[in-house]
Amino acid sequence: MSIRIGIVGYGNLGRGVEYAAAANDDMELVAVFTRRDPQTVKIHTPGVPVVNVKDAAAWKDKIDVMILCGGSATDLPVQTPQFVRDFNVIDSFDTHAHIPDHFAAVDAAGKETGHLGMISVGWDPGLFSLARAYGNAILPGGKDYTFWGKGVSQGHSDAIRRIKGVKNAKQYTVPVEAALASVRNGENPDLTTRQKHTRECFVVLEEGADPAYVENEIKTMPNYFDEYDTTVHFISEEELLKNHSGLAHGGFVLRSGKTGENKQHNHIIEFSLKLDSNPEFTTSVLVAYARALNRMAKEGRTGCVTVLDVPPAYLSAKSGEELRRSLL
Repeated sequence: MSIRIGIVGYGNLGRGVEYAAAANDDMELVAVFTRRDPQTVKIHTPGVPVVNVKDAAAWKDKIDVMILCGGSATDLPVQTPQFVRDFNVIDSFDTHAHIPDHFAAVDAAGKETGHLGMISVGWDPGLFSLARAYGNAILPGGKDYTFWGKGVSQGHSDAIRRIKGVKNAKQYTVPVEAALASVRNGENPDLTTRQKHTRECFVVLEEGADPAYVENEIKTMPNYFDEYDTTVHFISEEELLKNHSGLAHGGFVLRSGKTGENKQHNHIIEFSLKLDSNPEFTTSVLVAYARALNRMAKEGRTGCVTVLDVPPAYLSAKSGEELRRSLL
């Protein structure tokens, strides 16, 4: 029997979930829920209704897993605890510092109503979290390093677009190659934020805007750019659309450590991703974990879990026998 999927929000993530669900034979998209006028939202899957999000509760017996595709800043902190009262839910909440509070809110609501939520699913947090967990368990006493990019940071790009005089913008996070090489060489460097990444911005100005003002606003922006070496390029909208319309991303997680009686043997664990489409890859991870969430809910689990709580076999549509024969 297919796992019945619902989608809340139909932007880049919502579309990605739709594509990913269609690529899995054990998934069935049941409905898409939106805050917009449903008549204005056109999806790709024939015969699947688009429903106002205010009417979602009427579908609680028709959906096995509700995949929440809102933003981490304002949507998911409200939506995930709300929807877990009626559904088993999964989200991609990615504000690392606020994960404990988000977990607590979803856990309380899920346990109260007998549903299961899974939060912070994607590649970081998500797959990179698993890489860090495996590395820490296998090489205790080592050091963790996470590098992001080169890739488009959607949140940082949006922050630039909010500056007065900016018409459009894209921002790339770029690893510092010398720092990455030092880690790979087993040198175990102590790296500051500035030493690990740079930021490169491509900005289209409104007519009459002051480029010096915009560049200063970008480079001094707290929590986004002030701790990084940042380069700002002013370009035409045509060039932005031609050369910077994609959403590629990726990165590296490394764990360095030593073993042996005298700690004489060095080891490096490295996990890397190179993604043509950040949202499409993220939603492929979400859909795989939706399968795991459905299995855990059927076993009677309630409250909240993360990727760290999920047995790897639960991600696959294959049986245990098939996995042991083909992958072990």
